[in-house]
Amino acid sequence: MKLLESISNLAGKYFAVLVIGVALIAFSIPGPFVGLGAYITILLGVVMFGMGLTLKPVDFKLVLSKPIPVIIGVASQYVLMPLVALMLAYLMNLPAELAAGLVLLGSVPGGTASNVMVYLAKGNLALSVAMTSLSTMLAPILTPLILLALAGQWLPVDPVAMFLSIVQVIIVPITLGILLRRIFPATVEKSATVVPLISVIAIIIIVSAVVAANVESITTSGLLIFSAVMLHNLLGLFLGYLAAVLMGLDESKRRAISIEVGMQNSGLGVALATAHFGPLAALPNVIAAVWHNISGPILATIWSKKRVTEGKDIKETKPISRQA
Repeated sequence: MKLLESISNLAGKYFAVLVIGVALIAFSIPGPFVGLGAYITILLGVVMFGMGLTLKPVDFKLVLSKPIPVIIGVASQYVLMPLVALMLAYLMNLPAELAAGLVLLGSVPGGTASNVMVYLAKGNLALSVAMTSLSTMLAPILTPLILLALAGQWLPVDPVAMFLSIVQVIIVPITLGILLRRIFPATVEKSATVVPLISVIAIIIIVSAVVAANVESITTSGLLIFSAVMLHNLLGLFLGYLAAVLMGLDESKRRAISIEVGMQNSGLGVALATAHFGPLAALPNVIAAVWHNISGPILATIWSKKRVTEGKDIKETKPISRQA
């Protein structure tokens, strides 16, 4: 178990390097990886099951006890990111499938890696976990509806089929993970250190499968869609932070909301795009899986060097003026 724990820690530490390395190998030698595309949904279910194993009732407590920052963050995520994706798709004149894939990327919930980035950035980890949990639970309803409204102009969207897909690959595995933790808490706690390793392996396989299936598309549109994904992420990080500033939240919450808004569950985007739109629409989400794990650690490193204290939100500290 000690060896597995060490390997798991190394895999988490060098996750971005591993993803980039595997993506380059799959791009250079696609043959061995193409067949893995059939297992994308199962692999994402494994990742979500792992997330369920790590969730505790206290993770949802913040939603009820201090809902305002959580609501601000989740609302920013589901409003700003799809609209930014739509704007970029128009401005960059993306082909239909890539445009739909980018909007899909903006419409999925927060990624699990964002919690690690918030922790490293000295952000409010409780808020980050609460946002990831709530946005994930809302995904079966909000993601299909947002796609129907914004991406239906490029490709047909079946919201009912997409709802069932999200329930299948996210809600069911997470629920099973939560139940297993509740029934066998001691056993789950002992194996908790290995869960990140399993998730890393699953995500790496997903990335390799989609890259291998889209070698030609990456060759012709790689720079264009990479630029779109990069801008989408950077704008999300900036707008998330700005939304928190405008609402008068403290610095630790600003960092948490910024990272949560900017980093999406690209694995879910890959699975939904592959199942409902086609392999090309999965490309923005695959590139996001790589890029988010570059920009996230860079931002977390910058912020980790700047001290931050979690205190009362700015608006709470302002004196209330009374008019005569």
